Amino acid sequence: MSTITASALPDRPGAPARPGLILSVILTVQLMLVLDATVVNVALPIVHSAFGFSAADLSWVLNAYTLAFGGLLLLGGRLGDVLGYRRTFLGGLVVFLIGSVLGGFALTGVWLVAARAVQGVGAAIAAPAALALLTRSQPEGAARNRALGLFAAVSSGGGSVGLLLGGALTSWASWRWAFFINVPIGIAALVLGSRLLPRTPRRREPFDVPGALAATIGMTSLVAGFVWLPESGIAPRTVAAFGVAVIALATLCVVERRTDHPLFAFRLLRDPHRVAALVGFVLIVGPQMTAFFFLVQFLQVVHGYSAFLTGVAFLPLTLGIFGVSRISPRLVNRFGPAPVAVVGTILLAVGHFQLAQLTTSSGYWAAVFVPTLLLGIGGGLAFMPFTSRILSGVPASDAGAAAGLMQTAQQAGGVALGLAVLIAISGISSGEGATTTVPDLISGMDRAFLAGSGFVALSLLITLGSALWSRKPVSAR
Repeated sequence: MSTITASALPDRPGAPARPGLILSVILTVQLMLVLDATVVNVALPIVHSAFGFSAADLSWVLNAYTLAFGGLLLLGGRLGDVLGYRRTFLGGLVVFLIGSVLGGFALTGVWLVAARAVQGVGAAIAAPAALALLTRSQPEGAARNRALGLFAAVSSGGGSVGLLLGGALTSWASWRWAFFINVPIGIAALVLGSRLLPRTPRRREPFDVPGALAATIGMTSLVAGFVWLPESGIAPRTVAAFGVAVIALATLCVVERRTDHPLFAFRLLRDPHRVAALVGFVLIVGPQMTAFFFLVQFLQVVHGYSAFLTGVAFLPLTLGIFGVSRISPRLVNRFGPAPVAVVGTILLAVGHFQLAQLTTSSGYWAAVFVPTLLLGIGGGLAFMPFTSRILSGVPASDAGAAAGLMQTAQQAGGVALGLAVLIAISGISSGEGATTTVPDLISGMDRAFLAGSGFVALSLLITLGSALWSRKPVSAR
């Protein structure tokens, strides 16, 4: 049995319990980590000109962050369990800030892509620890549900906030401020976090190095395969990435079943309701990411919106998520997570189905405003119950692993389903030299949104099935 000891590093066991301030620090950092996945999007044309990127190379400004973040989340979650969540959170934040400074001062394209990878590494270390600290600092029940509602809102709405912030910074200052803006916010979070975050113990036990290597190689290869799929199709590098992922993840399964201190707690998947919530979560996150991808193109290519105005156009989605997240915990406390998730998922399905009706003559107010508002309200209702179900009943020793698992599901939904499968369904190529006419863009968008509404409907069926199964009486033995 592993022994738990206090860290040699300066934890503060006597720090007063201030759950409101602790939550503010955690949510601020989570928002910074999430919006950084999209804040650079609207600056890509300027970055393209500044560094002479090719179309394919330019995608790595986004993909480097995605690969590092998605590939290291399982490892980051386990680091928090072993080293302590407070220490891991602050350490990951430091790495993220180093990447932000390097990105702001980038002088070459390679420098910029490397900085984005460093940011992704820091985010993968800090994000699971942030969620674990939230669950440990908020008492179970109504208070934790409120906190999880805000965390879910930040995690799901941060992408649209990133588009708005990136558009404003790019238009009014410089694309470099998309990186520099993280520095004062991150330093403030470091100072407050070192004083306020609860002390968490570290465990003196062997670290699962083989499992860490297998998980990192497997997840990074899997994310790379899904990133390359819409760019290159079934090209040799795509097939190789998926092949390496299968081998590495199969090795992970073998290694984890033979070690006394596994990196990944497979026991978390013994609960069928948690598995159903993970699958349902993936199926609603993917179409949401697809909406970001295609609506940016629709507004800028078809209607000629500026970067800033494009960000403003996403306000209904952003405000819907953040507004409804304030009441969704109370709804969950009153009606339970399943009914709230069902209503939210229905609204998401309707929103995606309406977006599938877009044409070249569709205006913003008539065809975009209402569906994006539905996506915001539906997301605000659905994300918190899914998050709560995934994390409920998790032992304190596995809090980081569970957080990493949930956020891996979020990344899998966004990258694999949203930015690979649905873009592949659209038939629109994003590779180098690809050209797409406006009619082709609209036709592909409609196919992707229609398929997205189908995936959300499947999530609805899984959620309903899980809810009905949980009510099934258990026969006496």
